[in-house]
Amino acid sequence: METSSTHNGSSMMWFFKDRGLDDNSIQGIFRRCKRLESVNKERANENWEYLRSIGIQERKIPSVVSKCPKILALGLNEKIVPMVECLRTLGTKPHEVTSAIAKFPHILSHSVEEKLCPLLAFFQALGIPEKQLGKVILLNPRLISYSIETKLKEIVDFLASLGLNKDGMIGKVIVKDPFIMGYSVDKRLRPTSEFLRSIGLSELDLQAVAVNFPAILSRDAKKVLMPNYDFLKKCGFQDKQIAALVVGFPPILIKSIQNSLEPRIGFLVDVMGRQVDEVVDYPCFFRHGLKRR
Repeated sequence: METSSTHNGSSMMWFFKDRGLDDNSIQGIFRRCKRLESVNKERANENWEYLRSIGIQERKIPSVVSKCPKILALGLNEKIVPMVECLRTLGTKPHEVTSAIAKFPHILSHSVEEKLCPLLAFFQALGIPEKQLGKVILLNPRLISYSIETKLKEIVDFLASLGLNKDGMIGKVIVKDPFIMGYSVDKRLRPTSEFLRSIGLSELDLQAVAVNFPAILSRDAKKVLMPNYDFLKKCGFQDKQIAALVVGFPPILIKSIQNSLEPRIGFLVDVMGRQVDEVVDYPCFFRHGLKRR
């Protein structure tokens, strides 16, 4: 048995070398998946070829395998093909499925019946239209690795606590930013929402911001939002004005100060002759770049 395992390990070593992987990469693959040492080379080759056949570029397959080495050990027809076929029913464009696999290859190691189907049902229950389900899963394929009970439901409950528990608003938030489901409620989402309240946003304001630009909830309040808030204060904005700007254009709290906020405010004040107070009336101005002559 040990001799057979050693033989397979040596065979797999050459399998990877033939595909251009260096020794360090190969050792890393074996460390992450001991099972590969006993995998039949023919199975590994069959799975590798299948990845190429579905549209993953040859040069990207080593990266995919390095992220999730056990892909080469999985049963092709028992595990990989069913997941790919199911994902294809969710995608509207051919490259979306391969892009999702390249981004998070572990998705192929999960069960369609035990993980993907319950996840789709969970999101449908939140009011996400069937046509949008694919967008959510394929944009953030890591969702399949999260526990519905201990992870996803907690975030849904948090969003509901913001008053988003009607008219399918939670579903709209998730469609707009599927990545929000990967953050910690206690370490990120709640502290950020509390910061937004502290600078003057009302409950209705917070709801509007969450629906229109949910990505702001996943930003670090101290490292990202606070510096922009402090900059706006130094420019002479009052708290109510900053709150109005945030509601009108939430990304104002995450835009680069040096490359975005400073030149735009300077342009409005110095070139257009506006007062700082008047900038509040032009939140959309921050969406557009300044034209250079």
